[in-house]
Order: sequence, then C-alpha cells, then structure tokens
Amino acid sequence: MGYDRAATMFAPDGHILQVEYAEKTIRLGSASIGIVGKDCVVIVSDRRKQDKLVVEESANKIQEIDEHIIAVASGISSDSRVLVDKARVMAQQHRVSYDSAPSTESIVRDISDIKQQFTQYGGARPFGVSLMFAGINNEPVLYSTDVTGNYLRYIANAIGENDDKLKKHLREKYRKDLTSKEAVRLALEIFKKVQGEDFSFERFDIGLLISTKDGVKFEKKSGRDFE
Repeated sequence: MGYDRAATMFAPDGHILQVEYAEKTIRLGSASIGIVGKDCVVIVSDRRKQDKLVVEESANKIQEIDEHIIAVASGISSDSRVLVDKARVMAQQHRVSYDSAPSTESIVRDISDIKQQFTQYGGARPFGVSLMFAGINNEPVLYSTDVTGNYLRYIANAIGENDDKLKKHLREKYRKDLTSKEAVRLALEIFKKVQGEDFSFERFDIGLLISTKDGVKFEKKSGRDFE
C-alpha cells in the first residue's frame, strides 16, 4: 500500500511502480520505427489521425537535434519537448566548447542521465517518454532510451504502440544493405501489416539522415511521398 505514490520507493517485490506506470504510458503513445541502412538511418513515425483543423506541420514528430542527429518520441509529448530542447542545448554547447560535432551517443547518454535522476529523487515523477535518436558521425547509428535512463544501440527498433509486433516483423525482414528509400518502404510495409485497415500513408512523418560526400544530409518527408 502506497508503494505506487512515490517514484523513489521500492515495492517489496523490487519494483518501482511509478516507473512501470510510465512505461505503460509509452506503450499508449504513437509508434515509431527506426532503421539503420547502408550509409543512412531513417525514422518513420505514426502521427495517428489528426484533426483536419490542425496545421499538419505543427504536429510533425521528427525533431532535429543537430545537423546530424534527429529524434522521435513516444509517450507524453510535453515531456519529450523538454528533453528535446535539452538535447539541442547540449549539442550547441559541445560545438561551442570543442568546435566539433557531438557524437550521437554523448547526447543520448546525457539525456539518459537526466531521465535516471527523475527515478531517484523525490518531488517529481519520471519522464513518461521513450526517445529514439538517429545520427551519423563516422557511421549511421540508432539509440533508444527508456524511462529508467537506460539506453541501447540498435540496427532497427520500434517504440510506442504495438512495439512488440513491429519488432517481430523487423527481426524477420531487416537487411543491413537497405537504401534510405528501401528502409522507409520496409517500415511502412510493417506498419501496414500491423495497423490493417487503419493504415494510411498520410499518417506518417519520415526523417532521413543520409551520408554523402559533402556531409550528412537531413530530409523530412511525409508518408504520401512513398505511396
């Protein structure tokens, strides 16, 4: 009794219930798929159905952190906005301090440290959001952070609603030599299988990071571009 009222209190079975509740919130959020391909990394994110009165660009889920890093979130969008803003500041501070681009992992680690603090200190709840970061430094990389402040690197991953089903299809169909277009089409194909009749190209925001001779190229697209 009362073990779920504080983020700093362990239940007798060793669980922190507020953290587990936050993880359930993430699985209620809209889904996103990240895929590392050949010289590229892409994120395909479901915006779900939007009110026709809402300007579409204002609801775009793909967030640019730096010239070579993008992110997407699942869970409480206002929580993600705070963390994305912090990540942007960290990236700019690194450039000012070291005159070089920050590595994707360094940004992910710093954001994960912040998330961990909110599971350890009283007076605040955990961030109810999972963040997936895609970046290119020497190679394309994909990281995901969870509520507890843990993070892992992936070659392909899914967060949000039906993440288990999406990951199952990714395990079956992922290839390392995917081009950016092939990776996007694979993600959309998987969404179509999982969503069934609810699937619509209009629902999706797409972020592409592509390694070129001139550096990293970032593109934002809509699912309609791949119909």
